[in-house]
Amino acid sequence: MNILHLTQSEGGGAGRAAMRLHLGLLQASINSTTLVTYKESDLQSVVTPAKQVGLYKILQSEICSGILKEFFGRTTTFSVNATPSFLLNQIENLRPDIINLHWISREFLKLEELQRLKTPLIWTLHDMWAFTGGCNYSGDCDRYTNTCGACPQLASSKESDLTRWVWNRKAKAWKNLNLTIVSPSTWLAERAKASSLFKDLRIEVIPNGLDTQKYQPFSQQVAREVLNLPQDKQLVLFGALNASQDKRKGFQLLLPALQSLSQTGWSDRLELVVFGASEPENPPDLGFKCHYLGQLKDNLSLALAYSSADVMVVPSYQEAFGQTASESMACGTPVVAFNATGLKDIVDHQQNGYLAKPYEVEDLAQGIVWILENTERHQKLRFYARKKAEKTFSLGIQASRYLSLYTEILANK
Repeated sequence: MNILHLTQSEGGGAGRAAMRLHLGLLQASINSTTLVTYKESDLQSVVTPAKQVGLYKILQSEICSGILKEFFGRTTTFSVNATPSFLLNQIENLRPDIINLHWISREFLKLEELQRLKTPLIWTLHDMWAFTGGCNYSGDCDRYTNTCGACPQLASSKESDLTRWVWNRKAKAWKNLNLTIVSPSTWLAERAKASSLFKDLRIEVIPNGLDTQKYQPFSQQVAREVLNLPQDKQLVLFGALNASQDKRKGFQLLLPALQSLSQTGWSDRLELVVFGASEPENPPDLGFKCHYLGQLKDNLSLALAYSSADVMVVPSYQEAFGQTASESMACGTPVVAFNATGLKDIVDHQQNGYLAKPYEVEDLAQGIVWILENTERHQKLRFYARKKAEKTFSLGIQASRYLSLYTEILANK
């Protein structure tokens, strides 16, 4: 069985998730190859386009992003996907039995080209783009359940706008494909099932995996020494790529929760740690001293950051899954999140974390207090957080579930 994964890069949330599945399959002795434009590892099983095609794809992605930013103020949060990939010959030469699509939206593989792929397709969703008119996340808009158009993200009042054009292209391109959808969370699977484009397709839920040997609890004292963090404070961790700028990640909801908390007896007991962003020139008043770790790209640094904290807060407004939450739990650090979207599948309320009422700032603050105020309870939460990660998110479990799906699809080919 030869599995080919297609994703733009090894980095970012989608790229990291795709690579973890790839590595899990390799560990299970499955022939797995990943084709990316941007390669970061030295794995021979990760391949890139021919040199001239690779250069074209990098320019293609940057030009298309520049056009979107110029006319709509959108870059990575919206994709038209309108240019040819020149990857079809290379894909065919890799002779896959199944092609597993991941994040292909940003001009990686033109959507009309899927009709020319002769093998069964599995699309692992990492956001909503595959079934919308171009946005990665729809926010409060549900126009993807019909035919898009009049897109609020593009400030459009026209029914026949850019999103309607993209939707129509997808409706034609997805027709008659041998396509199975995999969602990492129940919430995203429900959104896909409600969409006009995927409502008739088979949709399976398989959580994203991670290496629970790399993401495991380290000594909190040692972790803090390495990261130059205080030993005498309880630390609240918040992390995301461009954490304080990406509104979907919920920093604007965390901020008032922390400011409210600082007015209580916790003001001298807590400090904050943020990774994924460096300290801004004019940092906001968070109510507590804040340590900015910048972007942490290697597993060890991330595991140390999680292990250094007493609680992780993931206040996302919309999240396909929430890998920072599963990583934190694997390191034995309980998580506070809103009882919404993909995070509901990761955090079990008052068992390994706290699920606040969406999107109530005061309950988010209360969740932090509930986790930290009782030492005995906190130790139990840490224990069960690690157990949940081992039981649900290990690479072996994820690979086994995908392998069962691959085998079934090939048997029915």
